[in-house]
Amino acid sequence: EKAKLLRNQPTQIVEPKGLLYVQQREFAVTTPNDGSVSILGSDDATTCHLIVLRHTGSGATCLTHCDGSDTEAEVSLIMSSVKSFSNTTGYGRLEVHLVGGFNDDRQLSQKLTNQLLRAFDLQPDDVHLVTFCVTELNDREEKDIHFPIIYGIAVNVKTAEIFPATFPEKGPDEDLRSAHVLTGARLTNIYDAKTEQLHIGPYFWRPFPHVDFWLEQDDQQILQNLSTSPLAEPPHFVSHIRSTLTFLKAHPFPSHSLFPDRKPRIYKKNEEGLWELVCSQGLTW
Repeated sequence: EKAKLLRNQPTQIVEPKGLLYVQQREFAVTTPNDGSVSILGSDDATTCHLIVLRHTGSGATCLTHCDGSDTEAEVSLIMSSVKSFSNTTGYGRLEVHLVGGFNDDRQLSQKLTNQLLRAFDLQPDDVHLVTFCVTELNDREEKDIHFPIIYGIAVNVKTAEIFPATFPEKGPDEDLRSAHVLTGARLTNIYDAKTEQLHIGPYFWRPFPHVDFWLEQDDQQILQNLSTSPLAEPPHFVSHIRSTLTFLKAHPFPSHSLFPDRKPRIYKKNEEGLWELVCSQGLTW
């Protein structure tokens, strides 16, 4: 029933004001007391799943975008991050909302759904599954091709409302963060709710193999080889990958060009509710 209600809601366009956008293999946690961030959001999930974990007592809310790379470790990480804001002896309970995936040919979505259910089941704490809109419950068919119904969600940290969403702005540092994922990043916490600051990096990677070869390929080749579900990707998938590959080509050694001092790029919301760089000893690009 909950999945049906969510699927039937119109997709809302979420503007950058007050938004913290979470990319793949990133997570962010905050509370209703946050003066800078009121919405956590993520989209472009095909076989990936979006998780909202919330403590009803403290209102501490986590959003993550996971792809099955290390599900058990990732669930433990987001559990401890939400609990760190919650007085577990007080009232309230942990609630989880799972959204994403579809009936893809390789059954990657189903595998990830099962991994997530198992990982939450293994937690020593009670976790209440409130929304389950994944895989077959998030699937639509068109001319024998399967697609997800919901590709993205947002959660309002003040009201706990969750809704299908799309985001015109996926920054800051969209290419840098995508490069971190493409080079094999682990799940990364990008936000410090106590200081209300977004921390990007420092990230380090080796030169991306065959980057010139990939940049020479046509759109179809990139789609077929660099997507888990080529037929169901959103229209901007290829341009996004090209942009990330171009960034990786420009920065083969991030320790030289991006993070020479090993310090993160730190952003804070300005008076307009938009991210502003407050600290970067690194070079600009």
